[in-house]
Amino acid sequence: MLPGFLVFQPPTEKGNTDMSKKPTLAVRITDNPFHHLWNNSGTWWCHYTEHLPDYTKRRVRRNLHTKDSGIARVLRDSILFEANVFEEEESLLAAA
Repeated sequence: MLPGFLVFQPPTEKGNTDMSKKPTLAVRITDNPFHHLWNNSGTWWCHYTEHLPDYTKRRVRRNLHTKDSGIARVLRDSILFEANVFEEEESLLAAA
């Protein structure tokens, strides 16, 4: 795994090579407070990558509907947190 690169992936049973049916979230952790954000003509957007069970990936782009960079950073953190919590809940439900 690359330094500063974090992949949220549900735990699998030992020896089980079959991936979960749900996508996993890849989030890069850097010192840049605007990582995963970009400003497009004054409006902030959040982008991240989901790794899918068929070993492909999906690039996700979400319009944050704000022109304020501080609000954009809070919204980005919220989006990434919710995506990670959703994955953890889905993996717990699948294990039950």
